[in-house]
Order: sequence, then structure tokens, then C-alpha cells
Amino acid sequence: MEITVRELKEEDIASLAEIEAESFSMPWSVQDFKDLLSRAYCHYLVALADGRVAGCCGYTNACGVANVDNVVVAPRFRGQGIAQQLLKTLIDAGEAEQVEAFTLEVRVSNRPAIHIYEKFGFVSEGIRPGFYEKPVEDANIMWKRKIVQETV
Repeated sequence: MEITVRELKEEDIASLAEIEAESFSMPWSVQDFKDLLSRAYCHYLVALADGRVAGCCGYTNACGVANVDNVVVAPRFRGQGIAQQLLKTLIDAGEAEQVEAFTLEVRVSNRPAIHIYEKFGFVSEGIRPGFYEKPVEDANIMWKRKIVQETV
């Protein structure tokens, strides 16, 4: 299977909305994804598996801090490294745009996602109680901060 990661395009949105509906209890809508395309401070990528939309991830850049808003891979494509390819490409793009730090929330029960984020240098810096609905669950707040070396 050939995996390609590229910028999100409008023609990807219907497939992404279906993947969201398969994956989350409160999925993003077609309109939510369309709105992203008009925002210069949002950076979204899509993964294609043999030309078919397999997932996406992206961030909102607020003054050099990138909030990773969404990472999703279609159930049939999970476990094949697609989320990792998406995250690596997204982090590289953010660093090229001078992003100083990345942050995200993830359900405390989502151990597979937490493991992937930790592989990319994210660390837990707190819990946001009752952040998620359907079902209600706490969020693990994770950060990946740029390490600044001081010179003497």
C-alpha cells in the first residue's frame, strides 16, 4: 500500500466527514472541514492510501503555538503507521513555520494515541476534567515544546 501525505483539499472533505462519523461520538461535519480551508492560521494534511482518503490531522496556529485539533485515521487503515506519517509531516511543517510548541488533548483512555504522541516528544502536563462528551471523560493535555539551548 502506498501512503501519500499532502495538504487538505476540498475534494477530500466528504470522505473525511465519513471517517469522522466512523471514529468519533461527536464527529466534525463537512462544514467544519470546509471552514478550515479558509483560515490561513490552520494547517491541515490528509493521508491517501493507494489514492483513497485514509485520515487527516492538522493544527490551529495561535501566535506560534499549534493546537493539534484533530488526528483521525479510518478504522480499516489503523495500525499501519498512517497517524505517525501524518504527525511527522505536520510537526515538520509547523517547525518550518516557526511554531514554538504543539499542544493537544486526548482521551485519557486512548492509550494507542497517547503512545504515538509520546513517540513524537509530547508529554502530559495535566488533566482537563470532563472535557469529552459522549461518553464524558477527562482529557490528557499534552505538549511538545521546542527546547531552547542557552549559550553562555
